[in-house]
Amino acid sequence: MPTQTLTAGRTVLETPRLLLREFTHADAAFVFRLVNEPSWLRFIGDRGVRSLPDAVRYLDDGPRASYARNGFGLWCVALRESGEPVGMCGLVRRAGLADPDVGFAFLPEAWGHGYARESAAAVLDHARRVLGISRVVAITDPDNEASIRVLERVGMAREATTRLPGIDHDVMLYATS
Repeated sequence: MPTQTLTAGRTVLETPRLLLREFTHADAAFVFRLVNEPSWLRFIGDRGVRSLPDAVRYLDDGPRASYARNGFGLWCVALRESGEPVGMCGLVRRAGLADPDVGFAFLPEAWGHGYARESAAAVLDHARRVLGISRVVAITDPDNEASIRVLERVGMAREATTRLPGIDHDVMLYATS
């Protein structure tokens, strides 16, 4: 797939290698690909995104609605040098959880570069310093060893196993201290 730089939304965070920015409708093709990756479908779930208009709806009803409602949401993670989107990371208000949830997902070609750890650490710092959120949680499938490693590397600790509304299996709950 050719490298593509998209019309960027407002930049929220910067790390040495990454930009975390708000999603725009121009990100629909990227989101379509990401949410239909086998790893997304296995560990996060099918969001019913079958077309570019579905991807726009996903963005409007999910991340973009969260920006307006909460002042945060899932942000597009792009490479700082090229602007190429490689994943998403941010905070989500999730039914069944009292605290915001840090979430992340990346295209397979972006795995193994430390982007999930780098972006999740930046999001947790932003939550504390800028948003004044003292406790952030995360959920993950017990079989998602890569996500578990990221959560532990950014200082989160396992608290419990739980079942949330809309998820048909138990997930592991991690939290900041």
